[in-house]
Amino acid sequence: LAHQNVTFVELLRSAGYDTALIGKSHIQNVTDWPTQFEPKKYRDGFKAPPKNLKQAVKIDLDEPSYHYEQERFWGKDNPVVPKPFYGFDDYISVLRHGANSGGDFEIWLKENAPEMIPFHGHTEQFAHDYICPQAIRTKLPEKFYSTSFIADQASQWIEKRKGNKKPFFLMVSFPDPHHPFTPPGKYWDMYRPEEMPIPHAFEVNDWDPPEYVKIAEKDRAKDKSLGKKAGYSLAVSKQEALEARALTGGMISMIDDAVGKVRDALVASQLETKTVQIYTSDHGDHLGDHRLLFKGAEQYDTITHVPFIWADPQGKKGERSSDLAQTLDIGTTILEHAKVEATEGMQGQVMSVAGGAAREVAFIQYDNQRTQEAFGKEPRVHTIIHRQYRLSVYRGICENELFDLKADPNEMSNLWDDEDYSSIKHELIQKLLEIEIDAIDRVPLPTAQG
Repeated sequence: LAHQNVTFVELLRSAGYDTALIGKSHIQNVTDWPTQFEPKKYRDGFKAPPKNLKQAVKIDLDEPSYHYEQERFWGKDNPVVPKPFYGFDDYISVLRHGANSGGDFEIWLKENAPEMIPFHGHTEQFAHDYICPQAIRTKLPEKFYSTSFIADQASQWIEKRKGNKKPFFLMVSFPDPHHPFTPPGKYWDMYRPEEMPIPHAFEVNDWDPPEYVKIAEKDRAKDKSLGKKAGYSLAVSKQEALEARALTGGMISMIDDAVGKVRDALVASQLETKTVQIYTSDHGDHLGDHRLLFKGAEQYDTITHVPFIWADPQGKKGERSSDLAQTLDIGTTILEHAKVEATEGMQGQVMSVAGGAAREVAFIQYDNQRTQEAFGKEPRVHTIIHRQYRLSVYRGICENELFDLKADPNEMSNLWDDEDYSSIKHELIQKLLEIEIDAIDRVPLPTAQG
């Protein structure tokens, strides 16, 4: 995220809020791996632009202020992220995932439990019989795992506020649940694979998978070791899927316990009756649905549909809603509840939990630099999700998709070429075009006419 962008957290801070982020941010590049975008090839006889003019926007993402989530920064002596960090007065970072989490957590581990360093990472593990890709039975005890660290740091931050009259915004961000699957201690076998629901795709015999599933299955059949370091969707067996679900359940239960500790800190600090608590996630995982694991350019509900809980001690209680919303609506909704005006150009809308209206459709844009065989080079896909339908338009080699979510909630039958749905398809394409127009950036705004 370019530093020129205004965040909703900056607006809260400017309105007098104390702000903090404890855990994973994912606002900047999180690896030191070279980009997979091919550099522009300049022609013989033509003058190539200098480095500061090579892109249409003059933002150098390779300058040091964009290194705060990369190993090149945290490998230095005494790394300190300048504050405020995108509006956060306090920032305690936890980078990466699983038992290999880095940032401030890794520094804390070295200083407070140096004997645990040999177990930090994914090399040392207890023996186990799981075959699921990236199932790692870490030797890190629960109290030295990143989830516990985040809960402890968040609780301490809250407890220090007892008696403080200033409003605050605290973002507590757990890297789990996510692959690799590394729930520590009792959370490893808290759930058994045989207790997990079997993914629908393993129970049907007449499903003709889309090409990207067929390619994933073909690639995995040729190389069973593919999943060891894979970051994108991977074909799996039923047993692997059930194991992934069980281990994910363990990670979620550990977060449940960690959230309980943070909530206890609110109570101890006498803040629970005046603090809105929000629970959500950035994405899902296939976890065996459509015979896949992890995530990629696929637009299935298991990836795009995440929970959202708005717990306002002075608001409505016990209500469930199927209203559509988008991630960018969260910041706008928080500002609305805080009675802080959003800045010009913010595209989120106020959610119904804060008095706004539900969206007619949700809009998703997927843009990735990494070539995926089934989706082509630098895959892009734009999707709208209606209460009854999901329409996805892919750039490149992948087939477009239309699903009737009411008749086919498991998204098994692509209706894009079905004549009976042609009018629905054209109506949704029209809606997608309208949303694309609405999503065009209009800032900076002109300062005069003409």
